[in-house]
Amino acid sequence: MSELPKTFDPASIESRWYAHWEASGQFRPDRPNAEPWTIVNPPPNVTGSLHIGHALDNTLQDILTRHARLKGKDALWVVGTDHAGIATQMVVERQMGAMTPPQKRTDLSREDFIAKVWAWKEESGGEITQQLRRLGCSMDWANERFTMDEGFSKAVLKVFVDLHKQGLLYRDKRLVNWDPGLGTAISDLEVETREIKGSFWHLRYPLADGSGFIEVATTRPETMLADMAVAVNGADERYTALIGRQVKLPITGRLIPIIADDHADPELGSGAVKITPGHDFNDFEVGKRAGMAAGAMLNMLDAKARVVQVTDGLIPADLLGLTTAEARKAVVAQLKAEGFLIAHLDKDGVEHDAEPRTIQTPYGDRSGVVIEPWLTDQWYVDAKTLAQPAIEAVRVGAIDIVPKTWEKTFFNWMENIQPWCVSRQLWWGHQIPAWFGPDGTPYVAETEAEAQALAGAGVALTRDPDVLDTWFSSALWPFATLGWDGSSYPSPSGEGQGVGPSHLIETDARGAAPHPNPSPEGEGLAPASQLGGRYPNDVLISGFDILFFWNARMMMQGLHFMKDVPFRTLYLHGLVRAADGAKMSKSKGNVVNPLGLIDQYGADALRFFMAAMESQGRDIKMDEKRVEGYRNFATKLWNAARFAQANGIVASTTLEAPRAELAVNKWIIAETIATVQQVDLALADYRFDGAANAIYQFAWSRFCDWYLELIKPQMVDDVRGQIDDESKAVAGWVLDQILVLLHPFMPFITEELWHAMGERDHDLIVAQWPMADARSLDPEASREVDWLIRLVGEIRTARNELNIPPSVKLALLAEENKPLLVDRINRNADAIKRLARVDRIAPQGLGFGVVILDGLEHDLGSFASANVGSMQVVVDDATFILPLEGVIDLDAERTRLTKAIAAAEKERDALAGRLGNASFVERAKPEAVEKAKADHADKAAEAARLQAALGRLG
Repeated sequence: MSELPKTFDPASIESRWYAHWEASGQFRPDRPNAEPWTIVNPPPNVTGSLHIGHALDNTLQDILTRHARLKGKDALWVVGTDHAGIATQMVVERQMGAMTPPQKRTDLSREDFIAKVWAWKEESGGEITQQLRRLGCSMDWANERFTMDEGFSKAVLKVFVDLHKQGLLYRDKRLVNWDPGLGTAISDLEVETREIKGSFWHLRYPLADGSGFIEVATTRPETMLADMAVAVNGADERYTALIGRQVKLPITGRLIPIIADDHADPELGSGAVKITPGHDFNDFEVGKRAGMAAGAMLNMLDAKARVVQVTDGLIPADLLGLTTAEARKAVVAQLKAEGFLIAHLDKDGVEHDAEPRTIQTPYGDRSGVVIEPWLTDQWYVDAKTLAQPAIEAVRVGAIDIVPKTWEKTFFNWMENIQPWCVSRQLWWGHQIPAWFGPDGTPYVAETEAEAQALAGAGVALTRDPDVLDTWFSSALWPFATLGWDGSSYPSPSGEGQGVGPSHLIETDARGAAPHPNPSPEGEGLAPASQLGGRYPNDVLISGFDILFFWNARMMMQGLHFMKDVPFRTLYLHGLVRAADGAKMSKSKGNVVNPLGLIDQYGADALRFFMAAMESQGRDIKMDEKRVEGYRNFATKLWNAARFAQANGIVASTTLEAPRAELAVNKWIIAETIATVQQVDLALADYRFDGAANAIYQFAWSRFCDWYLELIKPQMVDDVRGQIDDESKAVAGWVLDQILVLLHPFMPFITEELWHAMGERDHDLIVAQWPMADARSLDPEASREVDWLIRLVGEIRTARNELNIPPSVKLALLAEENKPLLVDRINRNADAIKRLARVDRIAPQGLGFGVVILDGLEHDLGSFASANVGSMQVVVDDATFILPLEGVIDLDAERTRLTKAIAAAEKERDALAGRLGNASFVERAKPEAVEKAKADHADKAAEAARLQAALGRLG
């Protein structure tokens, strides 16, 4: 047992213990006969660095992993990184651009560029994995995975080919989110919507027969060059007679039909809508309902979002090659010159070309350019078919979504799911296993030789240059990380039929790297036996923002290929927001760096903050003061351990509670068992806040503030006494239980204190979780100590309210003469005197007879009533009086309290009036309203507290 330094310094212990755990294989699954428990981390981008969302997500995962390990399970936390196609390619291209002379990707062959990316990955990629170590994540680093690993890539190709053979993956021409800056399709998650000041133009489209015109309005007048229809609502009587007729488009002169579609809202604008199916997602659906084939829809932009010819040379040459912004100005000017622009009158009657509007505009989150809906050929997955088993799995409870409130959102999105675009126009990533013949026919196979066999000898083939969306590969994460690659199963047949798992995963005695063990029949296996019992995973922790991009797609692929859910529970946490509730963003300058918080307060404090604030998916407001407070909590525990060392309290030798005769020891054992039960129930329900706060309250208040004070040896003639052997044994046992309970939340300090308290034959990380055995509890002992704590607490509160100095000792008069009360006072007189700062305990004369109290014999008739000039405290049904005559100026104290009450009530009422003002509540910033509510609550509580203090004076 080493003596603890006086000061707790997180930095001095964190790197040392993490290196020890990792080097000694403590994160590896190493219990062959134990129940397997598995979780996979959402793979961060290989280009990423730890942000506050990662800190929350991974802290929650580590709590569950360490808890499972302490519960005796064979816990495996699968770790890895995502190849992050767009982000990684951008990093490498940026580095090439900074070279002398600068290089572009296209200056190299594809193979040479990919080699550069791999070189960057080996040298600079994976910084975030080191940062996860600083957070204390107990991941199985010996089996770290990467979505471009050879084995993982094999699984990706297998899934693509099998889905294609089943008719669930196909090539189609549809609208995508096109990033002109990057030259690729992107997912919705990579689109950032910004509010931009824009305009709303009203246009006249003349009827083809010259009999009049129809008015449409648009925020993008340039797209009229590719309009294919005007839609009106079939129930709108203004336009019934026009349905089926044609208009002649200004500028191009093309004839387009007037069609009926419910997309046109008679209550909005003119009730007529221009339809540009090649450049608007809603219009695309309208066009399909009107029978327009995607191949016939007009596309007026190229990959750089510049105007191109649509058909038959109808777009004037002076518009070709313009950007959308340039084309907008030119088109509006021409429409105005030719009389097709309807002027907008402002409130003063002044004419303007357009009506000002705030436009929700999509931008690429990486490129920063405006995203264009663009009609192009891409690869799609039939998500609607794959979604059905996932919907059913959640509906019947095979997957439990926590909190349940997300189920409605999940069902709504899944039941209206669109085809999933899985191709990207990049070089870095899983190149699509498809080869095109001269006529454009695709041949999908895992190898070029297989594709050639499908195409026939002599057919020249060219491989598709595109790569797969990273969400496609990460959708296989729960089983491909465990070694699944589909190699031992024949290609499936039958439309929409899934295939079983390819092999079991066996492990050596230490759970070493998995290797395939083919199933002899190739049939689907029972869930508990798949991948060595690791599939389904037990739980997935995820931010709600990737519920559909990742979580739902893992459900689809897992159910399809493994014939079982990928995880039994899906826990969705909220966002970490700035202190004022705003979303964090670099542009706002309110981003919090978790590594900076770790440097300042330690990883344990940050982790505990995350857990204590995580309340079933609600967003967390960043509060550095709370992080500092949990650093103080760690310091409190450190000092408690130093107190134990100084008083001969050492590590416990038993998991069971020691035998106890003293009430205070019986009480703390009962409190410990109750806390274990609370934490067990909270973690079973994924109430991270409930578990953290239960441990915090017990360790800080019950153990440190009360128990250690109650057993602290007395000073006699300037010599401190000794703690009795029973209390030493109990204190050592309780401290051990605290360290084990707290370890999943604060792993570093608990491991340090575990070893500091005595010689151990194992590390805390693999200790045994406490038992919640309530058989030896003594309810009467617990009631007595609870009474003692309440009595001392009430006296301390009363002293503080009346500003009585700690150095002043008071007399304590017990009003009632009840045997139980007298016995309790006699047993606890020393503690009452020491902790409540009183020097005499006596009964107040309300009757006759003699009573032994505080070791002295008192005649009940010999004491005068002390109701005058005293303060009163009530505990249960007993009143206690503390005379104040000569201690404080009672009249001055009454005056002070009366003035303070009036001031607090005045502020309380003013704030109530403000909150009752509907104008303030509606117009003020939300944070101002919240502050007013908090201030009102504070002032109301202050007024009540002061009123109670005045009442104590009688």
